[in-house]
Amino acid sequence: MELYNPLIKSTLEQLSNSKSKPKSWGYDISKSWADVGSSELVLQSEAAYELGALGLGSSNYNCVTTSADLVNKDQVILYGPDLKEIKKDTAFARIVLLRVGDIEGDDDEVYRALKDIEFSKYHVYPEGYMVRMSPESHREQIRVSKRAIKKGINFSAVGQRYITEYKKDRNVINATVIFVTDPAIDYKELHENAKKADAITSTLCHIMEGLPTDCNVCQLKDICDEVEGMKELHFGVGDKGTNEHH
Repeated sequence: MELYNPLIKSTLEQLSNSKSKPKSWGYDISKSWADVGSSELVLQSEAAYELGALGLGSSNYNCVTTSADLVNKDQVILYGPDLKEIKKDTAFARIVLLRVGDIEGDDDEVYRALKDIEFSKYHVYPEGYMVRMSPESHREQIRVSKRAIKKGINFSAVGQRYITEYKKDRNVINATVIFVTDPAIDYKELHENAKKADAITSTLCHIMEGLPTDCNVCQLKDICDEVEGMKELHFGVGDKGTNEHH
């Protein structure tokens, strides 16, 4: 699964422009933040601040690869201030890079496996850390409670919780969870990355459905042209007798 590799590389290059030195932590399940098991309501009056609040930059996306050169360990990385250092609403991004093994099965099973991995993010409920996601806008907003701040919540502990959930999937070998709060980062670029990651997944879905496509009229032509290997996958899966190359 190399379709996301160029996006992973461009993401890491963009993050290298951070003005703050990144912090990183290896995976240690014993240091995970408490999970309350279901979505927790944090009222505005109870909140210390919001990450990715409306009017501020926000982005959330996953990228999957089989390359150990790009993802080779379970870790949490932070670009910018940690939760206890933030004093007001701020821009925010959470990016997850996942290395998977060779996923077995037919095309539909491969696609379903990738979606199952992606849906892992909906099963994480850190205490005092209310997550609101908008798949259509590729945003993620977090309301952090004052109580959680007093108890010492930090991105390392929250990230450990995400890694634990991702690694429940038998296809996931390594998970790198990246949090971004550095105001110097170009969040518009990260948001464009999120849209591109979603477009790759949507195009993959289109291909896996085996729909015959005339490239001259296909709405997915741009992403198929841009992403290396997508076109080959398309014509390898679709009905070659009815597809027209361009």
